[in-house]
Amino acid sequence: MIGLWDTTGNEVVKALAAERRNAGGVASGMALTLIVVVDEKRVREAEAAATVAAAAHPCRLLVVVRSDVERNRDRLDAEIVVGGRLGPCEAVVTRMYGRLALHAESVVMPLLVPDVPVVTWWHGDPPEEIATDFLGVVADRRITDSARSPEPIAALRQRARDYAPGDTDLAWTRTTPWRTLVAGAFDTTQAEVTEATVTAPPNDPTAALMAGWLGSRLGITPRWEPTDGFPRMREVQLRCANGDELTLTRDESQATFRRTGRQDRQLPLVRRPLGDELAEELRRLDADQVYSEALGASAGLTGLDRRPAQRVHVWRDPATAQRTEAQATAHAGPALDG
Repeated sequence: MIGLWDTTGNEVVKALAAERRNAGGVASGMALTLIVVVDEKRVREAEAAATVAAAAHPCRLLVVVRSDVERNRDRLDAEIVVGGRLGPCEAVVTRMYGRLALHAESVVMPLLVPDVPVVTWWHGDPPEEIATDFLGVVADRRITDSARSPEPIAALRQRARDYAPGDTDLAWTRTTPWRTLVAGAFDTTQAEVTEATVTAPPNDPTAALMAGWLGSRLGITPRWEPTDGFPRMREVQLRCANGDELTLTRDESQATFRRTGRQDRQLPLVRRPLGDELAEELRRLDADQVYSEALGASAGLTGLDRRPAQRVHVWRDPATAQRTEAQATAHAGPALDG
């Protein structure tokens, strides 16, 4: 491991090359570059998840921590790990302070592995419009997690408004076990589904995407049954034209599958670690059309997959935006009654 404090991007590139030589080519044959944008307090959590994903997908891991953009002095600290505590990958953890944090691409771009896809993952809230973050614009795939937002359903709708092919969300990844079990129920029947009900907390983005998937696949409008008795999606119920009902109910790490005229079955439905969810999304590096259709159906939008795949970078200075907003509020003055 190499630690560089108050350094430059050029020194980081040189140090990474030196560490690779010293490690004897531990991380050759990398499949992609994974950029992780994360807050300081969640760096270890993000590193742990990325380490699991890197075990399945050898990559160069670039962790970007932005702090104190209004600081008077710019500073870059970096930690370089090759084949060490972060698993079989080349990792560079960068902490950027001051105005440098608004231009993270100046440090990240020279570190990208040539001729392999780039994936950007926001461990926390992504920008409202991904085009305002060059680390998103440069990526072939962009991973967000609406569940980490204070308003998950509103965040999911924003992801639909801002969608471009190549986007995905870990709330969608969490529907995979549910979708697998529901789809498997139709291996032995051709009955048409006429109604669907999803039982989940009212702010569960995974349930919203599950309902969107059912709607886009079956051509119906699923009903959402809100519940406060469970922390996540509880049940999916389907009613068929022939009168059959199919119900999948979660209970801790397993699910009970019920079907009219059949014996109940117990099936595994385990909540996976974050690293496994991230690894699943790294398996495909093309646009996920099924996700775009489910996202569009959940947000009431169509044609998401027909949008341009490439974004054009939109420069936005958050410090200036905050000052402009404060000035506008001050000029407006107090509201007058009557």
